Amino acid sequence: MAGVASSTRASGGSSLLSIGQVLARLSPEFPDLSPSKLRFLEERNLVTPSRTESGYRKFSASDLERLRLVLSMQRDYYLPLKVIRSYLDDLDAGREPVLPGGATVQAPSMLSGDRRLSRVELIKESGANAMLLNDAISASLLVASDHYGEDALAVLRALVELQRSGIEPRHLRGFRAAAERELGLIESALIPVTRRKDASSRAKALEMAREIAGQLEVVRSSLIRSALGKLSG
Repeated sequence: MAGVASSTRASGGSSLLSIGQVLARLSPEFPDLSPSKLRFLEERNLVTPSRTESGYRKFSASDLERLRLVLSMQRDYYLPLKVIRSYLDDLDAGREPVLPGGATVQAPSMLSGDRRLSRVELIKESGANAMLLNDAISASLLVASDHYGEDALAVLRALVELQRSGIEPRHLRGFRAAAERELGLIESALIPVTRRKDASSRAKALEMAREIAGQLEVVRSSLIRSALGKLSG
């Protein structure tokens, strides 16, 4: 991360941001962001802000975009920090890294944010119809709401494609139960950390939850790939 640190220190003082200013810019996209989470990411060498003579952290524009990328990768891909750090190291070295499974990451725009779609907009953009949306809600794959985000749009688009293969939302009712079982596993694993009520422990618990979810996803994907291999065997 030396390149990040040097670029940060090379920035003009007037362009540097305090922790409070960073939170003000990123919190609309990442509501769970906090000063302790920023310090936690710094401790993991994912961002290296400069320091004033008094020891206060100062973030450059490149630090801000790096934080946005890290937080987006956590939120959208449920990746553990060690995987994100390896990805950033490759990026800093001029390589074109890919995520486990071959996915690529688009760096988020400074103007990016979670869109809010009305029910009509959701149906139109997904290519679905009202009946499919209602079926998805009945199967607990989506929650009934006046407004929906990007996750709901991705799910409904997937359901449109699955429906073309004869797979209906009612066939996927077990997905919600499986997700809740996984959540139970994660909550049990976090008990030793969540018992401590300080802000640092909350940030650590959130990161641990994401890491565990990422590892569960690895196991799930492996099982599916193994099952698919039997089809071609």
